[in-house]
Amino acid sequence: MSRLFGTDGVRGVANKELDADLAYKLGKAGAYVLTSEAKHTPRIVVGMDTRISGDMLESALVAGICSVGAEALCVGIIPTPAVAYLTRYYKADAGVVISASHNSYEFNGIKFFNNKGYKLQDEVEDKIEEIIKNDSWDLLPKPTGSEVGKKIIMENAVEDYVAFVKGTIDCDLKGMKIAVDCANGAAYQAAPLALFELGAEVSVINNEPDGININHNCGSTHLEGLKKYVAESGADIGIAFDGDADRMLAVDEKGNEIDGDKIMAIIGKQLKSKGRLPKDTIVATVMSNLGLSVMAKKEGLNIVKTKVGDRYVLEEMLDKGYMLGGEQSGHIILLEHNTTGDGLLTALHLLQTMKKTGSKASELASIMEVYPQVLINAKVSNENKHKYMEDEVVARMCSELENEFNGEGRVLIRPSGTEPLVRVMIEGKDKDYITARAKELAKVIEERLG
Repeated sequence: MSRLFGTDGVRGVANKELDADLAYKLGKAGAYVLTSEAKHTPRIVVGMDTRISGDMLESALVAGICSVGAEALCVGIIPTPAVAYLTRYYKADAGVVISASHNSYEFNGIKFFNNKGYKLQDEVEDKIEEIIKNDSWDLLPKPTGSEVGKKIIMENAVEDYVAFVKGTIDCDLKGMKIAVDCANGAAYQAAPLALFELGAEVSVINNEPDGININHNCGSTHLEGLKKYVAESGADIGIAFDGDADRMLAVDEKGNEIDGDKIMAIIGKQLKSKGRLPKDTIVATVMSNLGLSVMAKKEGLNIVKTKVGDRYVLEEMLDKGYMLGGEQSGHIILLEHNTTGDGLLTALHLLQTMKKTGSKASELASIMEVYPQVLINAKVSNENKHKYMEDEVVARMCSELENEFNGEGRVLIRPSGTEPLVRVMIEGKDKDYITARAKELAKVIEERLG
C-alpha cells in the first residue's frame, strides 16, 4: 500500500479515496499521536474550506477526535493559515484543516499542524499512518462518560484571525481601491472584512461559494476574470487567492500579473530598508524566475534556492533563520508573523508597501524583469530519469549553454516526481532562441535516456 500522507497531508476524491471512514480514523489516530503527552484535556482546532464535502468530512473527523477524549474547536470556513495561527492563539495542542487547496471541488484533503502551527514532520505522520494501516486501535484510549471529548463552536474565529493579520501592518489602507477575487473559497469572509476594516474601498468577485464553484475559473490559478474586473472598476490593484487562501497573486492597475517572485522582491526590498530582513536574504525555489536573482544582485539582496515545494522553503528558513521565502505560485511565508504560506497576510504587506511608498502597483512590480521561460518535457524511462547529469553529452550541452548565457540565462533540468519524464527548463532574453535550445536538449535526453 502506498503512503497515505503526501507532500501536503492526505488528499483524494472526496467520498472515494478520502471518505468519512478514513476521516474518522485520521481524527482518532491524529488526535492520539498529537496529544498523547498532554496533561490536560487536549484541544484541536478544526477548520475547512467551502467544498461540498467539507461538512461530511468535518463530522467524521470531529467524531474521531472526540472519541479519544480530545475537544474539537471548530472554526468553520476559514483560510488554512488561520488554522495555523489560531492553534497557537487558542493554545491548542494541534490544528487540522479540511481542504484540497487549489484543486477542483470534487477533491478534498486533511492536513495537520502541531501545537506551534507547523506542518507535521514525516516521522509524526508515519506514526498516525501506522495506527491506521495496522489497525492498532487497541492502543488508543476509549474514554466513556464525562471523559468523552466534545465539539466546541468558536464563533469569533474569523474575527480573531482578521485582528491578527491587521495587527501585522502599521498603517491603514484608506484611499486605496482594491479588487479582490476570493476564488469562492476559504477567504470569502476574512479577506473582504480585513480590507474593509483597514479603510480600503473594496470590490469583491467570486465570493459566493456554493460548494462546487471553488477555484472554478477564478482565483489565483485563473487570473483572467480579475484582470478584466480591475480594468473595468479602475482599481489600484487586484488581489487573488486560491481555494484555501494560503497563496495569493496580484494584478496591477494596468491588468498585468504580479507573481510570487515579484511579490517577494517588493516585500523583500521593503523589509531590507527597515533592517527586518535577516542576512538580506529571500528563500526561493529552483523554479523561481532568473529575473529574481538579477533583481537581487542589483538591490543588494541574496537569493537562496531550494527544491520545489513550500516545505523545503520553510525548512531552509527555519534552519538558517530567514524570514521571507516562497514560490512563484504566490505561496509566500512571512515567518515573523505566521508559520505557513498566508495569502491575506502577504496581501496586506504588499498593500502596506504601496501605501507607504506612494507607488502604483505597476511601479513596484517594475523592480523585477521576468525573463522568458520555456519548459519542455523529455520522455525517458523511470529508471533513467535521475541519470541525466551522468550522461557526458547532456552535461556538456548544459555547461555550454550556461557559459553562453553568461548570467543572462540558465538551464534547469529535473526529473518528474510522478511521471517518466525529465523536465527541461531554459530561461533567457530571447524566447525563440531558448525554445529552440530547450527542444534540442530535450531531444538529446530522449535519445540517450529514453
